[in-house]
Amino acid sequence: MNRLMKNTLICASALMFAITTGGVNAAALSGFIYTANERDASISEIALASGQVRTFKASVVPHNIQITPDGAYLLAVGMAAGEHGKAGMQGMKAMPPDNEEGQLLVYAVGNLEKAVATLPAGKHPAHVVTDQAGQRAFVTSSEENAITVIDLIRRTVIGKIVTGASPHGLRPSPDGLELYVANVGDGTVSVVDTTTMKTVASIPVGRSPVQVGFTPDGKQVYVSLRDENKVAVIDVATRSVIAKVGVSRNPIQVYATSDGKTMYVANQGTEKSPDNKVSAIELATRKVRATVTTGAGAHGVVVDDSGQTAFVSNIEAGTVSAIDTSTQRVTTTFKVGAGPNGITYRHN
Repeated sequence: MNRLMKNTLICASALMFAITTGGVNAAALSGFIYTANERDASISEIALASGQVRTFKASVVPHNIQITPDGAYLLAVGMAAGEHGKAGMQGMKAMPPDNEEGQLLVYAVGNLEKAVATLPAGKHPAHVVTDQAGQRAFVTSSEENAITVIDLIRRTVIGKIVTGASPHGLRPSPDGLELYVANVGDGTVSVVDTTTMKTVASIPVGRSPVQVGFTPDGKQVYVSLRDENKVAVIDVATRSVIAKVGVSRNPIQVYATSDGKTMYVANQGTEKSPDNKVSAIELATRKVRATVTTGAGAHGVVVDDSGQTAFVSNIEAGTVSAIDTSTQRVTTTFKVGAGPNGITYRHN
């Protein structure tokens, strides 16, 4: 069976698992969702208007993905796929040793069959973001305690930025002038100047920070503290923690709605005891105003451009949940590849 036919069959199978559960249905959604599926070394694409799901094998065990600002390219980072393309906890055992580099794959969004470029991404890359122009990619290289900076036009590594220990999730400020980086290993957030490409501050935040999320006005940053079951709130002006908000078990990714009203927090739990809760924090009061039940192992979260729908990757369930942000209800569930981790949204 050739690869194209195999992907078509996967697509047809996945279509049966786009389930509408009330409220907004799949036909009312627009744009595309992409997931990095760690446990079968694949990338899934959800066409939201039709509910069609296509899944493609990748040459890496993808941990995180990111659409470029112009929507033309999809970036995926990870270590080379182990034997038989296994990923997740099993695939970790088959990964190359720490002295080998991970990879950044660059895909044209119209063809996820094959990457148009494969670039070095540092030792054990975790997350990737770009600058506002989509010309540079910033990859957290967790084994190097650094960010690998890649010129996407020339397709070459142009520098390294020293961070705290075991950098993981990172996001640029709304004005693009800074990056905030969650360092799992030492409980800090690094602040990086994107002009000088240097770390200019280190903010202690708490135990095991995994990801950061800016409020749309750029004044505050929310940081998931996996081992505290809390989210820290950083005041950007003073570069200090001003509050902590209790959420469900083992929070991982965070993402704000474009209207500045709500920050969504995906709570994964553990592999043996997964959580399936997403906390919706009201930004005006810094209180959890709703807790939404999704699938097992709620991990990644992204909100569409309209702010009407939040999408959550459920790593244990192998699904993506669509949450109506006005009702805080799951409206649609999509079946994707195994172990969906990172998630990103593309407008039409």
